[in-house]
Amino acid sequence: MRRILYIVQKEFKQILRNKVMKPILIVMPIVQLAILSYTADFTVKNIRIFIQDRDQSALSQKLINKISNSDNFIFSGVSPVYSDGFDMMQKNNIDVMVSIPEHFSRDFISGNKTSLFIAADAINSTKASISINYLQNIIAIFEEEQAAQKGMAGGNAGINIIKRDWYNPTLDYKFFMVPGIMVLLITMISLFLSGMNIVREKELGTIEQLNVTPIKKYQFIIGKLLPFLIIGIFEFTLGLAVALLWFKVPMLGSIGLLYLFTFVYLILILGIGMFISTITDTQQQALFLSYFLSVIFILMSGLFTPIESMPVWAQKLTLLNPIMYYVDVIRLVMLKGSSFGSISLNFTIITLSAVVVNALAILNYRKTA
Repeated sequence: MRRILYIVQKEFKQILRNKVMKPILIVMPIVQLAILSYTADFTVKNIRIFIQDRDQSALSQKLINKISNSDNFIFSGVSPVYSDGFDMMQKNNIDVMVSIPEHFSRDFISGNKTSLFIAADAINSTKASISINYLQNIIAIFEEEQAAQKGMAGGNAGINIIKRDWYNPTLDYKFFMVPGIMVLLITMISLFLSGMNIVREKELGTIEQLNVTPIKKYQFIIGKLLPFLIIGIFEFTLGLAVALLWFKVPMLGSIGLLYLFTFVYLILILGIGMFISTITDTQQQALFLSYFLSVIFILMSGLFTPIESMPVWAQKLTLLNPIMYYVDVIRLVMLKGSSFGSISLNFTIITLSAVVVNALAILNYRKTA
């Protein structure tokens, strides 16, 4: 343990001696978070929809078919029970839910006004707005078609739409963007710093001095990773403070759960950086490889380009993307108040990946004594 602490102490001294490093670690994340959160925007498609059919009539079935046949929606199920749809949305399995009331067919045919309830997951405000607009258009066309078939006058019948934007009622897109951008900044800083760690020792020639010491490989790797793990937690705390105090992003879930997942996630990212550092010979090579991976991770994380809109092969490839899992978790916990049960699969995948990657980094580091 003392050997690890000596390495940690050495790493912190090297970091703090670098005058450029301090503003990079403190000022850069705040500036980038502010700029990107205000300027980034996007559109989506392939919206997952659930329909609660309390009427279960021929007319309600026609409406269900009309919605499910739309190219804009992916039909995720139908049930007369409201809680079925609510549970699916809480677990992030659907994006929007439509509730067809009892006596929908009777009221429509008799010329009375009837209402449809639409609930959208407004964590992604853009997707929520688009979902509701698409549904309103489909329902308006359906209403005209059915009225024409029944020989009803345009004003004799109508469907009133009642909508709710869950988890982001003001449709503020920053609530969606800020948590994702936090993940990107934490990932990039951790990956770049750890990626150039061992290779810097190679260029300075100090790696040979470390190799002839009695320090074991796992002690060396842990000692190298621990300072950057502490820095990563600090960066996350800084970003979280900006998100909560500046952008007023709600925090409905457990902060402790966020820190737990962040801790495991950082071990994975630092392990990837450390592995890069063991297979490269110069800081330029490490920087290039880290940049290459980070760009792919970011573009395929679902933050700027919806995963549902990607080709099937790309959607499968995103399963190897750690950023995707973390972005999903931080939004679920902050905006939905999700518990550990809702993120347990993501936690398991990231934990196992962290173990495998760090084991590879330890095995790949060639220590010659």
